[in-house]
Amino acid sequence: MFRSGRFVADQLGAVGERQVQPNGVDLTLGAVLEQVEPGRVGREGKTVGARQECEPVGTDPPVYRLDPGGYVLRYADPVRIPEDHVGFIYPRSSLLRNSCMLDTAVWDAGYEGRGEGLLEVYHTVELEAGARVAQLVLARADHAGTYDGSYQGEGL
Repeated sequence: MFRSGRFVADQLGAVGERQVQPNGVDLTLGAVLEQVEPGRVGREGKTVGARQECEPVGTDPPVYRLDPGGYVLRYADPVRIPEDHVGFIYPRSSLLRNSCMLDTAVWDAGYEGRGEGLLEVYHTVELEAGARVAQLVLARADHAGTYDGSYQGEGL
């Protein structure tokens, strides 16, 4: 069962009322990064390629003008997934309506961090830092253990 937006907001702490939706909480854009070196995903581990922040065209607030391609979107909001839940992140429809897609993975129970998603841009778009770009929803989940991976605490 998915939880209410108010429940999700209570788990996150400091989110604005505008971010609270009926079924989740909107996450805002922290930064847009480009991967500049190769990464590797192997059977015995992984390496994330080096990234650099895209150069904003404005500074107050920063605005990212993105040409078609793949980017790493870093969320501004810290996330905490409760121990008896699993988190899913979905793109806001305003991204989809502007020819962009946000790909994410399952957010395991116990994860804490700012997190990232893969932003696919199919037509040039401008994204303002602090804009609502994704929605976090939580569902109750039975599981053994909690997240204890290498991304724990990222961006905090």
